[in-house]
Amino acid sequence: MTDLLPRPAVFEPGGGSFELSPGASVSGPAELVDAVRLALAVLDLRPAESGTVTVEADASLGAEAYTLEVTAEGVRIAAGDRAGAFYAGQTLRQLLPHDAFRTVARAGWIVPCGRVEDAPRFSWRGVHLDVARHFMPKREVLRMVDIMAAHKLNRLHLHLVDDQGWRVESRAAPRLHEVASHRPRTTTSYYREEPAFDEVPHGGYYTLDDLAEIGAYARARAVTIVPEIDVPGHASAILAAYPALDARATAGREPEPFGVLERWGISPAILSPLPPTVDFLTVVIDEMLEALGETPYFHIGGDECVLDHWASSPEIVAFAEELGLESLSDLHAWFLRRLADVLAERGSRAVVWDEAFVSGMLRPDTIVMPWRGLGVARRAAEAGHDVVQTPVFPLYFDYAEASSEEEPMAIGDAITVSDVAAFVPAPESWTAGQREHVLGAQFQLWSERLPDGRAVDYRAWPRGCALAEVAWSGSAGSGFEARLEGHLGRLDALGVEYRPLTGPHPWQLGGAGHRRHRPGVVKVDEVMKHLEEMTHVADSTRPSM
Repeated sequence: MTDLLPRPAVFEPGGGSFELSPGASVSGPAELVDAVRLALAVLDLRPAESGTVTVEADASLGAEAYTLEVTAEGVRIAAGDRAGAFYAGQTLRQLLPHDAFRTVARAGWIVPCGRVEDAPRFSWRGVHLDVARHFMPKREVLRMVDIMAAHKLNRLHLHLVDDQGWRVESRAAPRLHEVASHRPRTTTSYYREEPAFDEVPHGGYYTLDDLAEIGAYARARAVTIVPEIDVPGHASAILAAYPALDARATAGREPEPFGVLERWGISPAILSPLPPTVDFLTVVIDEMLEALGETPYFHIGGDECVLDHWASSPEIVAFAEELGLESLSDLHAWFLRRLADVLAERGSRAVVWDEAFVSGMLRPDTIVMPWRGLGVARRAAEAGHDVVQTPVFPLYFDYAEASSEEEPMAIGDAITVSDVAAFVPAPESWTAGQREHVLGAQFQLWSERLPDGRAVDYRAWPRGCALAEVAWSGSAGSGFEARLEGHLGRLDALGVEYRPLTGPHPWQLGGAGHRRHRPGVVKVDEVMKHLEEMTHVADSTRPSM
C-alpha cells in the first residue's frame, strides 16, 4: 500500500493476500455496487446476493468517505455515499498490479491484505480545461474524466467560451455554433514576435446531446461538470455571431464587426450590460442547464474586461446612473450579480474569477477563483466568500515544467512537480475562519499552446498527480516522490502521455505547430508580483497581463 496516490488518511498493511479474479461477485446496495463496478470495470464484477466483494452504506462516514478492508476471505467496503464507494473501488484498483488500469484483465490478481480509512480534506479537487482556444473533441473530455476519477479529482471546469471560440450548440441562438465556433486561422508566433498565422481553419463545438452525455458520464464517475461562459469580456466570438450585443452598438452607430479572434491575448470586445444581453444569456444558460442536468456550479467569468466601449456609450453610462452606480466597475459587478441571481433561481451557484470580487457587489454565495494569488484569495475568504485556489503559481499548467529549450513551447517558466506538491491551499497563517472558506484547489490547462490531447497529457501529468494529493490529503505526504514514481506505471497502463520526471521524450518536443520553449522570456515569479499589485488597483477589471 506504500505507493497509493493520493495517499489515504489511514492505511494499515496486514499479513497475507487475497486473489481477486475477473467476474468475481459483489454484493450490497445497488447504487454502491454500481459505483464499485464502474471503478473496477476491468474486473467485470458480477452482482450477487453475497459477494467476494461486499459493499455497505455507513451513515457515520461523511461525503466521499470510505473504509476498505482486504482479508484472506475477501474485500469489505463501507461508504458514506456513492462517491465514497467509487473511491474505495479506485483505491482497490491501485492495490492491484498496474495492469488493472488497462481495459482488459488477463487473469486474476493478488491483493495484499490491509485496511484503509479515507476521506478528502477538500471538497473541490478540480481540473480546468480550456476548450475555447483549442477545441478538444468529446472523446478527450470523457478521457479526462476517466483520468481525473483515477486520481479522485472531482470537478471538471470546462472553459467553453472565449474570444477564440464558442463551443456549445444553441438551438435558440444557432449562430453561436454556426459562426462563433470556428476561426479561419490561428497565430503561430511567440510572445512579442511579429504576427504569423498557420492559415488552417480551426473549430468545433459540443451539441447539447454531447453536453448531456458528458454530464451523465462525469456524474457516474463522481465528477461534477462546471461549465463556464466567460462574460462580459472575452466576447469576440459571441459578437461575431450576434453583433447587436456589442457595447458599441448602443452608441447609435454601426461599429466595425468583431470576428472570432485569431490571435492570443486580450480583445477590447465586450458585451453590452443592458437587459437584452442578460435576457439573451439567460436563454443560452437555460439550454446548457437543461442539457447537463444537475449543475450545482456555473462559472460566469468576469475577468480581464476592457470597459472602454461602455464608457463611450451614452446609453450604457445613463443606465449605470439610473441604477445609482458610481462607476463602470460597479456596473461590471452589477452585471455579474444579475447573472448570478439568474443562476440562483435555477439552483446553481455562480463562480467568478477574482476581478469580479475586486469589483464588489457579489452575491454572498458566489464562489471566487483567485487566479492572481493568495493575497486576493485571503481577502475574498475574509469577506465571507468560498474560494477555490487557482493561482498562476503553481497551478497554471500552461507554464513549462523547466526553464529549458528542451521543453515544448509554453507561456512562461517554470512550474515543477515539486512546486505543485509544496502548495498549501489553506495556509496556517490564515485565520480559522478564512481557512474554512477554502473549498479546495484546481489546476488550469489554458490551451493557447495545447493544440491537442497529447499536449494536454504532457502539461497535465504528473503535475496533476501532485495537485490530486494536495487537494485530497491537504498536503503532499512523506515519500510523495517515491510514490509518484511508482504511480507512473499506472499512467503508462492508462495510456497517458505524461512528461517523464527526467524531461520530455524526443517526440514530445513537437513539430511545426508545437515549437520549443523560449526560457526566461516570461518568468512566473515576476508575473505573480505584477498580478498581486493589480488586485489592489481600482480599475482591476482591466487585463492584468
